Amino acid sequence: MAIAGVAFVGYGVVFLVLNFVGSGFEIGVATLDGLAPGDLNPTVAYYISHLHVATAAFIVSTGIAVAALSWYGVRQRLTWAWATAIVTAVVGLALALPMHWTGDAFAHDWLTHLGPIYLATLVFVVGAVLSYRGLRPS
Repeated sequence: MAIAGVAFVGYGVVFLVLNFVGSGFEIGVATLDGLAPGDLNPTVAYYISHLHVATAAFIVSTGIAVAALSWYGVRQRLTWAWATAIVTAVVGLALALPMHWTGDAFAHDWLTHLGPIYLATLVFVVGAVLSYRGLRPS
């Protein structure tokens, strides 16, 4: 679980960095309906950038919370820390991921856009199952 938390932090940092130095809008999204960020009204482009920074901040902060709860709380067999790490990750993922599969409002490369977060989620699920087994009394 802690490894997945660190992966969430890494994904958020990449998301943040690409906002300022990337050629597209975010990971795996090069254009919106054929338009690059420079083709947009500057106010709209800045607003999108502002949302990306906020999103990156919440991805990073969620990763820090999951990693810290897992490393310090779950390793001490604190059930509340395990449950809090689970709820923290699940709420973020359950709110963010479904929107990517509704409609066809913009094109994204699902492998580069969602692949890293799906991989981190898989690592998280495996870690959650393994650590839960360790929470039970011997």
